[in-house]
Amino acid sequence: MKSTRFAQAAIVSALLALSSASALAQNIAIVNGKGVPKARVDALAEQVMRAQGGKLEMTPDIEAKLRDEVVIREIYLQEAQRRGLQASADYRAQMELARQAILIQALFKNFEAKNPPDEAEARAEYDQIKAANGGQEYRARHILVESEAEAKKLLDQIKGGAKFEELAKKHSKDPGSGPNGGDLDWANPGNYVPEFSAALVKLSKGQVSAAPVQSQFGWHIIKLEDVRETAFPSFDEVKEQLLQRQKQAKLAKFQEDLRKSAKTDYKFSE
Repeated sequence: MKSTRFAQAAIVSALLALSSASALAQNIAIVNGKGVPKARVDALAEQVMRAQGGKLEMTPDIEAKLRDEVVIREIYLQEAQRRGLQASADYRAQMELARQAILIQALFKNFEAKNPPDEAEARAEYDQIKAANGGQEYRARHILVESEAEAKKLLDQIKGGAKFEELAKKHSKDPGSGPNGGDLDWANPGNYVPEFSAALVKLSKGQVSAAPVQSQFGWHIIKLEDVRETAFPSFDEVKEQLLQRQKQAKLAKFQEDLRKSAKTDYKFSE
């Protein structure tokens, strides 16, 4: 009988020892008799990862720095509590702001989890963008001036052998292209104002517009340098960007809907 009781006591002691060892294993340190749980390191790592856009390579060096940070925070925290700072008005105000921020972030995270971006919607947007920007790209130059008379004078100089690029540098009032000899780089005609686009697509490679073209910006002399098929990325290449944009758009609409549906006498400044 005594032998049985001794065995039971030994088993209980062993279990208690294992339980204590397991608890200690969850702490990364003991500070002034208080355990610092490893969960804090995991939480800090996740916070850093979110701040870096979801990317964090947990190297031994980074893990050591995270552990250092968690332990030093515990040291500072204990000192702040020893001085009773948790009872101060400033602490309570800051805690309330932190509580609000965390809860609002949880709301947005919950919405995103329940309203994930849809690949079919992303592909539809991709097809729409591709249709609007597909076809051909044009590389053109232009000289932009104030009056038709000035444009005609420059056009006569070009017909007489003057270099288009030099005249653009000297006379064009377009600050973006003028210093570059009027170069507008590659673009879809739809990116320009209608009058410019209509004149541009009628030109042949190397041709200059026969007459000045008027738009809301002034008078243009247009030269077509080259034409090529539009280089458009595949859906797979831009899918993640489209999904992310869709995700942001859904969240923005959710936020706006909440604001509009709220019953309040407050008038927003917008």
